[in-house]
Amino acid sequence: MARPERRLSAPALLAAALALAGCASSPVWDEEEAWPEADGPPARPVDVSRVPDAVPRHEPRSRYGNPDSYVVDGRRYHVLPTARGYVARGIASWYGRKFHGRRTASGEPYDMYRMTAAHRTLPLPTYVRVTNLENGRSVVVRVNDRGPFHPNRIIDLSYAAAARLGMIERGTALVEVRALTPGAPGAEPARHVALEGRPRIYVQAGAFADRRNAERLRRRLLRAGLRRIALMRHDHLALPLYRVRIGPLASVEAADRISARLWDLGIPDAHVVVD
Repeated sequence: MARPERRLSAPALLAAALALAGCASSPVWDEEEAWPEADGPPARPVDVSRVPDAVPRHEPRSRYGNPDSYVVDGRRYHVLPTARGYVARGIASWYGRKFHGRRTASGEPYDMYRMTAAHRTLPLPTYVRVTNLENGRSVVVRVNDRGPFHPNRIIDLSYAAAARLGMIERGTALVEVRALTPGAPGAEPARHVALEGRPRIYVQAGAFADRRNAERLRRRLLRAGLRRIALMRHDHLALPLYRVRIGPLASVEAADRISARLWDLGIPDAHVVVD
């Protein structure tokens, strides 16, 4: 069975919570202490098919977990001033029994049987619709935690949400995350969404206003032995933008391998794109 990916453990979560509450120092933790046990689903199978979606409602910002910015593992993350208009596609992961009952960044206990999630930059709390782009399943969750801090993941779902999306076995899924406004159209639960086509996964190595810079990066990647490199033009605000992408790729694991290779080549801004 696939297992959810590594995320902050209890000591790390505590350090992060202190940092998010305004502590000036960055969280630091010991690797052996941080991972005393493997994460996974409940010890006994649980039917979560009837667990209700989170219901969007107006809430004040959480007292904890909403600094202007915070640092985890040497990376600085900037919390968005508002969730309005947020839409993103990427890779989702999930977390389960290892963190059940432990404190989230918002100060609430994590309950793997509720429809919640962790996100690096959305304000806490925020309600979002998460759609599995591979099977059309959709859930509404309440973001009340920080993470995932794996660079190629955009959201970390509770066990219940991940099970409803059909991603427990694989551990990851290609998803769309869309922020919801309480009371607005589209905020109501929807178990299934019609898909327009099979999602494609790329690793984007760079984006440039000058095509010559994009061509230069493409040649550099070819010299490094990488293949399936595409140069794509995208007009943004009536100006051309040239994106250098590798793919489409066959799997999340392939995207992770390509990303690691690019980081080794000194391209730290490489990231996964799902179209």
